[in-house]
Amino acid sequence: MPQKRNTRRSERRRTARADARLSMRIEGAREGGEHALVVTESQNISASGVYCMSSHYLAPLSRVGLTIVLPRLPGSRTSKELVKCEGIVVRCEPAGPKKADAPFELACMFTDLDPRRRSLLEEFVTWRNLQALRAAAG
Repeated sequence: MPQKRNTRRSERRRTARADARLSMRIEGAREGGEHALVVTESQNISASGVYCMSSHYLAPLSRVGLTIVLPRLPGSRTSKELVKCEGIVVRCEPAGPKKADAPFELACMFTDLDPRRRSLLEEFVTWRNLQALRAAAG
C-alpha cells in the first residue's frame, strides 16, 4: 500500500510576523506599463515583508516602492515612523471568486531595508505579538 505523503508545507519565513493594520502605500507598474498607486492597510507584517489587499493587480517579481506608517511604540521618543523601502511582489491573487472586480491579496518582500528600519520593524512585530498574547491571556 502506498504511503501518504505529508502534505503540510514547512514554514519558509525566517522572521516573526504580526497581524497589524498599518496604513501603507504601494507604487509600482500595472500590466501594460501603467503606473499604479495603491493606498491600503497591511494585514500582517514582518521584518522581511508585508501582506495586504490591493485594488490593482501587480505582477509577481515586479519591483514596488513601499511606504508603511508604524505607530509610536511605548517608550519611544518619536511619534509615528515612516518606513520607506523597495520591495518585490511575491504573490498577487484575486481575493474573491469574481476575478474581474475583486481586490487582490498582495504579498511583498522587502529588498533594501537598512539595519535601522529592519530593527524598527522587528521591535514593532515583537511588541504587537506581546500585545496579542496579553489579550489572549486576559
